[in-house]
Amino acid sequence: MNTSTRTAGIIIIGNEILSGKVNDSNSFYLASELRKLGIDLMRISVIPDDIEIIGSEASAFSKQYDFVFTSGGVGPTHDDVTMEGIAKGFAMRMIRHPQLEDYFRSKYSGQMNDAILKMTEVPEGAEIIDPGNMSFPLVVYRNIFIFPGIPEYLRNKFSLIKERFRSPAFHLRRLFLDARESDIAEILNTVVSESRDVSFGSYPILGNPEYKIIVTAESKSEDTLNSAVEKLLSRISGDIVVRVE
Repeated sequence: MNTSTRTAGIIIIGNEILSGKVNDSNSFYLASELRKLGIDLMRISVIPDDIEIIGSEASAFSKQYDFVFTSGGVGPTHDDVTMEGIAKGFAMRMIRHPQLEDYFRSKYSGQMNDAILKMTEVPEGAEIIDPGNMSFPLVVYRNIFIFPGIPEYLRNKFSLIKERFRSPAFHLRRLFLDARESDIAEILNTVVSESRDVSFGSYPILGNPEYKIIVTAESKSEDTLNSAVEKLLSRISGDIVVRVE
């Protein structure tokens, strides 16, 4: 893949995900949105509500990828330890962010308590993004964007800031083939080896009478992509090609 492509990692935080109590839809949503924005998602990690593990994972992801997105562990309860974990991973202390404190004092007026004040605490050096129409400001530490785990809240916040991540788009072609993977494997492997700037995928489809495989090809260069697809089409039997999109 083009080395100029910006990369991302996603960290899903929560014992409820690992125990099967809650179905994770946030990683699928973020992966889909990041692809549309031209970001190459490199890894998705699901980890427990453990300060040491959160810190280690956040620090490692921050060094490896241009953007890191965390989901979960942000709130007033005992298991909301994402902020503390990130602070631990970078050897930073936790502070009450004045912008968050002002936000909550305005929202709750005289009803402030320790649980609410907990949500004002962030790693020292964190920034706040608040375009004015978020239900709750977004906290960013270095290149780590810290999202809540509730899917509706995450989607709302991401939709409001996603344009800041936009990169040159990926171009995509799909080949629908009436064949088995073993029928095209050798040809596909050869084309893959000859097309370093194109990412290929092969996906068997069950129960479809029209086609049995979808082959995808992606690249940041449309010309390079089209050339690789034409090379593949020229080497496989035309009677197995159902359609090309």
